[in-house]
Amino acid sequence: MRYWIANGSVHTALAPEAVKVDILVEDGKIAALGKADGTAPVVDAAGKAVFPGLVEAHCHLGLDGYAVKYEGHDYNERNDAVTPELNAYDGFNPFDKTLENARKGGVTCVGTGPGSSNVLGGAFMAVKTAGTRVDDMIVKAKVAIKCAFGENPKNCYQAKSITSRMTTAAKLREALFKAKEYMRKLEAAGEDESKKPEYNMRWEALLPVLRKEIPLKAHAHQANDILTAIRIAREFDVLLTLEHCTEGHLIAEHLKKEGYPIAVGPSQMHATKPELRNKTFATPGILAKAGCQVSIITDSPVVPQEYLSLAAALAVKNGMDRFAALQAITVNPAKHLGIADRVGSIEQGKDADILICDGDILDPLTKVEKVFISGEQVV
Repeated sequence: MRYWIANGSVHTALAPEAVKVDILVEDGKIAALGKADGTAPVVDAAGKAVFPGLVEAHCHLGLDGYAVKYEGHDYNERNDAVTPELNAYDGFNPFDKTLENARKGGVTCVGTGPGSSNVLGGAFMAVKTAGTRVDDMIVKAKVAIKCAFGENPKNCYQAKSITSRMTTAAKLREALFKAKEYMRKLEAAGEDESKKPEYNMRWEALLPVLRKEIPLKAHAHQANDILTAIRIAREFDVLLTLEHCTEGHLIAEHLKKEGYPIAVGPSQMHATKPELRNKTFATPGILAKAGCQVSIITDSPVVPQEYLSLAAALAVKNGMDRFAALQAITVNPAKHLGIADRVGSIEQGKDADILICDGDILDPLTKVEKVFISGEQVV
């Protein structure tokens, strides 16, 4: 399939100002930026604003089902606090209504995976929001291994194994240490099968983290939990992304110095637990101004996925630079997930995930009129 999206004001997410340029789409990719030359059909975007498809860095889309209570909640394993071997794609439901809603809101790619009840919850994946088979929707099968700090592990496992933040940290350290020992034995054995340790799915799942192929994805709201996550990442020399970061504005100077990618949110909700008491829409703007790489998240279904652009708009209302807010729902989450070579901006060679809107995507009154995912019109 080959066509032009022409005559629109194109917001690439790489520069603050829109540009007048036409987009050639071919075989699901952005083949060129230039001028429609009559060699292919034209999708006329005259008078419209064109944006890259929105990207969510952290949610549970397709795992926490729509209009269900118990059946359909496939985002937490509640029988074991340490389950790094779980994979998001084994629980993902492409037919869940949340994906349709996401598409209508202009969200074309998300990082989705296990929730935050577990010290180690399993692997997140990056996936497009259109399709019928998860294998065909995946952008990257494993983008990170989820870990969690603070109240969630304590509340979920208080009757079994965790009643303090210290225990959560200790269990994470123990898992990383055992995985490191497993890796050491594997490497020492080389090609000698007789010397290799017995296969352990749990520690195998952590090898990409220890080899710095993917990060730990750390659920942490409270400032002390954020800094504990950083401390452990340093101890084991692993990559890290910070998720939620509710009190990040209280330690902005430390987070700037550390340089880890940050996903802020969800903020469109009541403070349902003590560690959210300092929640504010000002956080993403404060962190961005400090020089941090900031993404804005809904943590859907906590906030419906289709309101990702509204979350960015509310951040602007509370002091965030408008262009920084656009990047926080496009190119920054793509970087956060390690998939910026595929999505997050309008550039030659990237996937043709494109929105045509009747106004600024950060204006709550704007309507997303057309949505293209990998070149196919899905809305």
